Amino acid sequence: MKVVGLITEYNPFHNGHKYHIEMARKITDADYVIAVMSGDFVQRGAPAVISKYDRGLMAIKNGVDLVFELPICYATGSAQYFALGAVALLNGLGIVDYLCFGSECGDIKALEDAAELIYNPNDSLQELLYSYIREGYSYPAARARATAAKGSDMADVISEPNNILGIEYINALKRLSSPIKPITIKRELAHYHDKNLGASISSATAIRNILQDNEAPMKLSLINDSVPQDVYDYFINNYHKKYPITIEDFSSVVKYKIMSESSNELAEYMDLSSDLADRIKNVDALQYSMDELLQKIKSKNITLTRANRALIHILLNIKRKSFNEYINDNIIYYARILAMRKEASPLIRRIKKHGRLPVITKIGGVHKLLDTRGMQMLNQNIFATHLYNQVIYDKYRTILPNEYRHGICIL
Repeated sequence: MKVVGLITEYNPFHNGHKYHIEMARKITDADYVIAVMSGDFVQRGAPAVISKYDRGLMAIKNGVDLVFELPICYATGSAQYFALGAVALLNGLGIVDYLCFGSECGDIKALEDAAELIYNPNDSLQELLYSYIREGYSYPAARARATAAKGSDMADVISEPNNILGIEYINALKRLSSPIKPITIKRELAHYHDKNLGASISSATAIRNILQDNEAPMKLSLINDSVPQDVYDYFINNYHKKYPITIEDFSSVVKYKIMSESSNELAEYMDLSSDLADRIKNVDALQYSMDELLQKIKSKNITLTRANRALIHILLNIKRKSFNEYINDNIIYYARILAMRKEASPLIRRIKKHGRLPVITKIGGVHKLLDTRGMQMLNQNIFATHLYNQVIYDKYRTILPNEYRHGICIL
């Protein structure tokens, strides 16, 4: 039995994701496809446009056999930690043979070479890197400049978002001494940041822009060719009932926390330095929208994505101390199933037999499976989903089952 793992967000699910699933299964000759998926908040530092259960069901309807939830502290982390958490989860299942991911270059050797360059730099490259950081550049920008200045042909490779994630996946596999083999598929047609719709494959960014547009009901037909039919039907049937959700919907809570906590307290959250905490406190958050507030916070050495993640970590109470405890201990403490195909039940039995992680199928009684840190990690996820569900209710008056009542989505 061969199993291929995917690390995903499906925010929202589209034809490019379906292509990835089909190609991953074909290239590896896998019997099963497992996805580790971000929950209700995602890596760019934003709420998912659609809830995790609905996105998990979309994945199951389109070729994935089993969907696990990536714990929120990793789902909203930097590329390094996003990759580490997801790879640790796949590795902990004990049955995954391959990790297949999309990349702009489509060359696993180039990505492995880039990972080696980044994580084992020579002294001159490292010195140049830190010189750019001292000049005020963000770490990603400094890394790209240092690589380019050295004349390395890796500069283009490490400047693309999916390549960067691929490099982090490879590094995480090495860090964990994982037997999982990395495989990459070249990203086709739509670039990660493309804002324009394509003929058949569009970026998630372009699709989200339509879903979040005030004129979405009149524009939904524009994305009909970019998503599977079942996903399009969901868009039509659930618009302004269950989605879209945006960062602006959490504005009041974020601003309340910013106003009620001191700079020192804010600096305890993930992705916040004391300088960034001071910067946030010095902005009068009440007079700005969330997008405007983020523009005020970002700077030359603080990317917009980092600013987004900082506010999400404030919102979700994700602090550096607890996160470091996870990293320095087991990294991942459980494998929670969000959705599955009935035919995938043999997978669960194999995971329970060969894996190193407790498999969670329901929240009730889970304290018997997890230690204190495992419960802390799970409770962060439960809080995030209950907050997300509350926003759906406030916005659309739609009541969703809480985490103690919502079962696995089974197809």
